[in-house]
Formats: sequence, C-alpha cells, structure tokens
Amino acid sequence: MIHPWLQPTWTRLVELGGRLPHALLFVGPSGLGKRELAEAFAARLLCDAPRPDGHACEQCEPCQWRLGGNHPDLQRVVPAADAVTSEASGEEGSGAKEGGKAASSQIVIEQIRALQSSLAVTGHHSARRVAIIDPAEAMNSFTANALLKLLEEPPAGCTFLLVSSSPRRLLPTIRSRCQQWSFGRPDAAELARWRSRTGAAGEALLALGGGMPLAAERLAAAGGEALLARFVRDIGPLRAADALRLAGQWEQWLKSKEAIAAGFGMPELVDWMQRWVSDLAALRLGGRVRFFPAQDGVLSALATRSSIAAVSRCYNDFAQLRRVSRHPLNARLFLEDMLLRYARAITGTRP
Repeated sequence: MIHPWLQPTWTRLVELGGRLPHALLFVGPSGLGKRELAEAFAARLLCDAPRPDGHACEQCEPCQWRLGGNHPDLQRVVPAADAVTSEASGEEGSGAKEGGKAASSQIVIEQIRALQSSLAVTGHHSARRVAIIDPAEAMNSFTANALLKLLEEPPAGCTFLLVSSSPRRLLPTIRSRCQQWSFGRPDAAELARWRSRTGAAGEALLALGGGMPLAAERLAAAGGEALLARFVRDIGPLRAADALRLAGQWEQWLKSKEAIAAGFGMPELVDWMQRWVSDLAALRLGGRVRFFPAQDGVLSALATRSSIAAVSRCYNDFAQLRRVSRHPLNARLFLEDMLLRYARAITGTRP
C-alpha cells in the first residue's frame, strides 16, 4: 500500500526505469510507511508485468511466489525480534522471544553472511534479486562492514533497499554507496483527512507519535489510549517523595499482560518520558507543547517550577538512558534512577 503522502515519491521511483541504482536508502521519521513502500517497490521489480501505475500485477508467477511468502529472489534482513513478533501478531513490539530467550533487536553478522550466500546463487526466475534491510541502522560495526563489502561489489542484477529512521547511525561509507531518498512528513491537508477518521484519542496519539499517522495507528491498535491515560495520570502529579513508589508500580505495569500484548516495554516508556520532558523544555523556552497537547495545563504548571538548565539536563540524561533501555541490568533500579532524575528536574534540586 502506498499512502497518499508517499505517492509523489512512488511516482519518481517508477520513473527511474532502467536508471535504477544498485542500492537505495529510504530515510525519514518512523511511522511514515517507508517499509511498505520498499515492499511495494520490491514487488514491482520482481513482477513480470507491472501495472500502468507501477504496482506489481499480483497475477504472474513471481507475484504468486511473493504473495505466498516464498519468493526465492526476495530477501528480507530484519532483527530477529521484529521477525518473531511479526510472525506472532503482525505488530512490532519489544520483548519478543525466540527459543525461550529474548530475540535480538540487532541485525547480526550471520544474517549478512547468509544474504551474501543467497545472492551468490543466480536468480531463480530472472537475473533480478532484491534485498530489503530494515532498519538499516540496527547493525553494529562488524555487521555494517560485512554489508559494505556487498554494496561495494554488488552481485549482478541485485537491488538493495535499505530503510532507516536514523541514517546518521549508518556508516558514512554505506550512505555514500546508496542513492538516498528522503521521506517528508504528511502535509496539513493529509493530516486533516486522517484526523477526520479519528476522535480525540486519535488526535492525542497522533501528537504523541510526532505527527506520524502510521505510528499513531499502530499505537491505537495496541491499546495506546489506555497506556497514554495511565502514563499522564501517573507522571503529572508526581512528587519527589513518590518516585520510588511509582518505580515499583511501573515495574509491575511493564510486566502486565496489557503492556506485553501492546509491545509496550522499557524503551517505549523511556521514549515517552523524554517526550514529556521535551514539552517541558519547549514551554520553558517560550515554545508550545508538541507531544502532549491535552496536558498543556499540567505541563505549564510544572514548567514554572523548573529551570531551563535542570530540564535540559534531564532531557540529555534520558537520551543516555534510551541507549541502554532495551537491556537494563536491573529494571527496578533503572526506573528509580529515571524517575528521581525527573523529580529533581521539576523541583530544581541537584543530585
């Protein structure tokens, strides 16, 4: 499916024709539909008779292979955690299990080696082969260098489609070997049409998702309205004396069936905390609330008690916490530390 705000990009891709480079890098904020566009373009490249609008015909033998999930010339390289969760529910989330242990959130070097072996074989239907790598930034330096070798000497007939929401985390040498396609945010008219199909809850989730409709839809489907209601109910009136108590409650919350089913884990919670503090910082600097507009009054009251320096320091602290939020050594201590840092920021005290 090509979403309306991506239609101009799709048209330009189709017009490439025989000028298609061996590697394309799709970049833009999460929740825009980059992966859907990559899948649609891969389908077009492998189709025997694409339609006039550029989409795959869905009728030819290669299309039937792809629709059946067994096209030998289409390779998808994704983190094991994403693959496990997609197989289980069709939704992205955290805490996916593979073989009784937490599945990796990284693309590992063995996956790139397997891709290399697969691409060493001649195409089963034609010379054309396609590899989708998403998210491309989910590689450590060893994995990235293995992919770089493939991009430097691509097998004949192979097209690489890399998808990234954080292109700066990619090796500069990988970026330089791809033709980059930047995806912009939906314009006001597109967002207005999306809002017309949702209520107040949809509006709140859209704001929390940074104005990305697909991010809001995924959050809504995962029970985001209830999660958001609890979050603002807990964090709004928080006092320093209650930080440790709330840490214990949130530890149990993250273990609850509702949170697990929604894929709402520590990384998502830390992200919401950082966005909450971002709104606080915006108000202190004379700006306006972006992520939590319905809590403008609460945030404004908190902002009057906080200094710009304290809020900025807290925001930077949370940026560091996000880097280790997927695998905290001790979840309870991690939550206590995060909430105490926040409590100090809104009361103006230093650690």
